[in-house]
Amino acid sequence: MLSLTVPTTTKDETPVNFDLSTSLQLIGRSLEFQRIVDILAQDGDLLITGVPGSGRRTLVRVAAQEVGAVVLEIDCIRATDGERFLQLLAEAISQNWEAKKIEKWVNQTASEFFIFNTESRLKLLRSLNQKQLWQAFTILLDLLQIMAADIDQRVVFILQSFPHIRSWDRHSLWESTFRQEVKAHPHVSYVLLATIAETSHHPDDKNYILETIQLTPLAKDVLALWAREILHKENLKFDSRSRALQIFLDAVQGNIGDAMALISRLLTLQHFQGLITEQEVEQVIEGMLKDLSMTYESLLMLLPPNQVHLLESLAVDPTDKPQSKEYIQKHGLSRGGSLQGALTGLQNKGLIYSAEQGYRLALPLLALWLRQRLS
Repeated sequence: MLSLTVPTTTKDETPVNFDLSTSLQLIGRSLEFQRIVDILAQDGDLLITGVPGSGRRTLVRVAAQEVGAVVLEIDCIRATDGERFLQLLAEAISQNWEAKKIEKWVNQTASEFFIFNTESRLKLLRSLNQKQLWQAFTILLDLLQIMAADIDQRVVFILQSFPHIRSWDRHSLWESTFRQEVKAHPHVSYVLLATIAETSHHPDDKNYILETIQLTPLAKDVLALWAREILHKENLKFDSRSRALQIFLDAVQGNIGDAMALISRLLTLQHFQGLITEQEVEQVIEGMLKDLSMTYESLLMLLPPNQVHLLESLAVDPTDKPQSKEYIQKHGLSRGGSLQGALTGLQNKGLIYSAEQGYRLALPLLALWLRQRLS
């Protein structure tokens, strides 16, 4: 299973004021934000899908603040097996609850499975067999409910890239158990974050329904308003006599994560009379593509050749009819099942949107990088 994590900033880049991301609830995502608030306020659980940089975690975090909830997070890409998944969950609890209460819980209930060490961390005992891991999993989820009752607050548990556990949970045993336990905890809301391909695909979906919210790209006018307001706070604006704003919008294609990263870089430049020129926008885009080049090269190496060929074709020549005879002949694509398999594969990896959104590349800067690479 290919796990796609494409950074939108480099580690040595100066971070932008957090106001850039919190403004998402007010500009462009207000309907989704209110829906998430309503679901969390009712102790509901949900699945949020979108591409990297679409604002999934930001919306949930701010919505959790709105309802007065405590937020726990784990990145399931780091969970290489069931034991590691439990340890990540244990660490998240350790960071959000009083050490003395966790230690008391271990001594009274869970000493067979956990220890509480001198660093005030809840640790899973090593060498547990499969049956013991199952038991530890159940009581650890129960601990979230105990924690919520003790602090008299709702708990929101965010699982980023949750479908990644299927890379080791071959028979969906962990996922099925997790979905069953989710419904048993009325004071804990579980929020699963996934790619655009992850909709109702699990056999238990009918029995354990999760509300699903898909974050689609922002409209250009919405993103333009957001960018202008952010820049206005810094006494900057796009030069209206140039194509600076249009180049910016064309590059990010409604992806707020990419937009934030480019704005971050623009704020580090010196601008004559506070005007951002098209040359400066092009400069930061080129810098971003250069920094992401190795990541994108590695990504292409992980894809089958027919998926790489199709991805390149859609980047250079976008179409909502890649199965048409004309498009297949024009780009030398394979016919029939091979083409459909490539389309499905790219969708499942979150690299392209479905037919409803015209098979567009989901990562705008990847599309731009491919076009430059092939030109």
